[in-house]
Amino acid sequence: MYEGYITDIKGIKIGHAQNLEAGTGLSVLIPPKGNTCSVEVRGSAPGTRETDLLDPINTVESVNAIILSGGSAYGLDAASGVMKALEEDGQGLDVGVGIVPIVSQAVLFDLAYKDCKIRPDAKMGIEAYKNASFDENRQGIIGAGTGATVGKILGMDHVMKSGLGSATIKEGDLIVSALVAVNAFGDIYDYDKNIQIAGPMANGQILKTTDAMSRVMADFSDLANKNTTIGIVATNASFDKTKLKKIAQMTHDGFARAINPVHTGFDGDTIFSLATNEITADLNMVGVMAADAMSRAIANAIYYSKDKLNLIRE
Repeated sequence: MYEGYITDIKGIKIGHAQNLEAGTGLSVLIPPKGNTCSVEVRGSAPGTRETDLLDPINTVESVNAIILSGGSAYGLDAASGVMKALEEDGQGLDVGVGIVPIVSQAVLFDLAYKDCKIRPDAKMGIEAYKNASFDENRQGIIGAGTGATVGKILGMDHVMKSGLGSATIKEGDLIVSALVAVNAFGDIYDYDKNIQIAGPMANGQILKTTDAMSRVMADFSDLANKNTTIGIVATNASFDKTKLKKIAQMTHDGFARAINPVHTGFDGDTIFSLATNEITADLNMVGVMAADAMSRAIANAIYYSKDKLNLIRE
């Protein structure tokens, strides 16, 4: 397991809410004021909210919350609860007649895991917001990782359990940390150790997705839109949205190191990049550290998920 959690960065709070019986949940990051944020979507089946706003050409620089959620597109309802709670706390963009909380979100597909009729909603969003803490450090089957699985090529009877992972890398005063919910179509690798740690299971063995793709089925239409890895990379360094966009792009290298195949037509892979703007640091240095932190966080999502070597349905 790798050390660190995204709350290592001063001013960041994380809150979780989940329904373990239904197999779904969400995680919300509450950043400090004065943050800047951007995003990069690389998968072809994303479910997102307020990501266009984070494009460098658009106006708003800061966010009031970032949500990682299960529930597929239904899970986007959770943002309504977080917005309501933020408004009640007086947090948001002043528009003259009131405030509008800026809440960005990405979702993953966990509807096939347990109970597809129960998804993260506004109530669960409020719960996660109220649970947010500067001291939160839990990983595995919690929050957005509650219903996450990986290695989908042979169907749900052969997937392995995944979850939520986080990791931090420090270089002097510079801190870069990642938080990720891993629900990938592909296999998971510990990049630092150069080993496969998750994938489709058969006869007690972990197989390789790429070995099965050419022989399992003629097309993968039943797998479409049912996966996705979603994450956040954060730093205490100072960057505008344009540079954060580049950092998010570089962080996707961490996805590519730890997930294979990745960024497929079955995934909605999305990474938010956040800066708390406390110190000065080199863009390239932060991007390299971000990719490393993300690959380690992905490995932790497997390591921290209990019963990770058992089939989901026995």
